[in-house]
Amino acid sequence: MKIGITAITDVGLDRENNEDAFVFCPDLAHPDWTLSDTQGYLPLGESGSLIVIADGMGGTSAGEVASAIAAETISRVFTPEAAAKAAQSEQSAVQLMHEAVRQANLDINSHIDHQPETAGMGTTIVIVWIVGSKAHVAWCGDSRCYIYNTQEGLRRLTCDHSYVQELVDQGQLTADDAFTHPDNNMITRGLGDLEVPANADVTTVPVRPNDLLLLCSDGLCGYCRDVDIERTLKANYRDITRCRDLLLQQALATGGYDNICIAIASLIADDADVPAAPGFLSRLRSGLLGHRS
Repeated sequence: MKIGITAITDVGLDRENNEDAFVFCPDLAHPDWTLSDTQGYLPLGESGSLIVIADGMGGTSAGEVASAIAAETISRVFTPEAAAKAAQSEQSAVQLMHEAVRQANLDINSHIDHQPETAGMGTTIVIVWIVGSKAHVAWCGDSRCYIYNTQEGLRRLTCDHSYVQELVDQGQLTADDAFTHPDNNMITRGLGDLEVPANADVTTVPVRPNDLLLLCSDGLCGYCRDVDIERTLKANYRDITRCRDLLLQQALATGGYDNICIAIASLIADDADVPAAPGFLSRLRSGLLGHRS
């Protein structure tokens, strides 16, 4: 397969500083950790590609420092040697994902120890490692990862570590009610919390050509419902830069009260140049073909 990656972050309309951070490496065998989009689609190497989004918290307590430390630490853990070794098995891959989050948490807490004025800072994290025909997803907090393709639509791969998600899990709230709940930004797990262990959840899913993976902070998913995100992806998935920009515009238009961070990874077949258009049957299911008389 080949992969194309694009990402963007925006301070939003109501904040003075941007506490979100992202970084990605298109080929872990040749680590070029970057903020710049891939130029078109690149071969997916044997060690795969890694994408990180971190949503810092703490305001004056340096949330942007926490998110930057998390992103830098994870890029340091995923050395070419570590990635090549862990890519050999799903178990090893999951272990490396856990280790990366654990080390990022240690580094944030060490920074707080040495600079007490930053006490209270923290960050969420979501990491996607696409290697072979699998995507390993690790997260801590309420930053999310979704997968989209034209046959199955949009599916959320992460489950928020948040107060409202716990209420949903207990049957006390519906997902719609959780979206508008006044405490929907209250997380129950994150990096930099000395009282609650930063245990990441990790899931592994198969991926195939024409799948798209979307990572975001709650500056997007906290203001735009999944159905609206899916509608934008469905209409524009063949141009991931346009998808990214339209999703950012949606987040700003629905309030823009928070920092926004969006990353998209698109997979295509080795012999393709762009994602394939939907086939006849999927267009029929989507209502894109008119009825025959």
